[in-house]
Amino acid sequence: MLELLQNFEQAAARFSPVILIAPGLAALLLGLFVWLGGLGFKRQLLAVAGALGGGICGSLVLGRNILSAVALAVIAAVIAMIFERLFTTILALVLAVSIAFAVLARPYMAQPPSDPATKPAGTTTAPLSASQSLVLIKSYAVDLGDKVKQLASQMPILRWAVILVVAVAAVVAAFTLRRLAAAWSYATFGTILVYTGMILLLLYKASAPISAVFRKRPFYAIVFAAMVAFGTIVQLILCKQKKPKSTKTKQSGKHGEQSRPEKQSWRTG
Repeated sequence: MLELLQNFEQAAARFSPVILIAPGLAALLLGLFVWLGGLGFKRQLLAVAGALGGGICGSLVLGRNILSAVALAVIAAVIAMIFERLFTTILALVLAVSIAFAVLARPYMAQPPSDPATKPAGTTTAPLSASQSLVLIKSYAVDLGDKVKQLASQMPILRWAVILVVAVAAVVAAFTLRRLAAAWSYATFGTILVYTGMILLLLYKASAPISAVFRKRPFYAIVFAAMVAFGTIVQLILCKQKKPKSTKTKQSGKHGEQSRPEKQSWRTG
C-alpha cells in the first residue's frame, strides 16, 4: 500500500498544475473554516456535504445525466438539513471508524518508503494534461481501494471487534453528547482537509509530503491530535449554542396581562 502511495507521489510531478493547486487551495481554506467554525455553520456545511455526496453518487449511478445528478444533489442537501442529527451521527461514525482502522491496520502495511527521490526505471517525465491527470488519479484511486480491501482482509477478528466498539461509542456519543461530538467531528474533518490541501500543494512543489508523513508518523499523528483537540475546544467556546425562547415566559406574560385587576371607575366604585 505504501509503495502505491509512493508511486502516486512520483507520478504527481507530471500532473497538470491545475489539478493540484486548485483542489489544494480549496481543501486548505475549507479545512481551516471547518476546523475552527464548523459547529457555528453546521446546517450549511451539512447541506454542502449532502449536495456533494448526492452529486457524486448520482454521477456514479446515473452516469452522464447531469440533470438527474443535480436533482439528486439538491434532494440530498435538503435531507441533510432536515435530518441534521442523523447526518452529524453518520459523520462522527465514519470519522471514528476510519481513524480506528488506520491505527489498527498500520502493522499490516509495508515498511515506509526509504528514498522518495529515487524513481522506478523507465518512468517518463512528460507532463500530463488536466484530463490525462484525472484519468491517472482515478486509476490510482481504484488501486488504492483494492489495497484497502486486501488490507482489511488481513486483519484479525479481534481488531475488527475493537473497531466495532469504537463505532458503537461514536454513535452513543453522537446522541448523548451531541454538541461535543459535533465539534469533534468538524474539527477532525477540518484537520483532514487541511492535511489534504497541504499534501496537494506540496506535491505540486515536488516536496514528497507522503513519504515525509510515513517516515515521521508519530510526529504527524501528535500534530493531528493536537489540531483536533484545539479545534474542538475553540468551537465549543466560540460557537455558542442558540437557546430557543421559552414559551413559558410568553404564557406567563399573557396570563399576567389577563390577571391584572381592572381599574375601578367612579361608576363601579
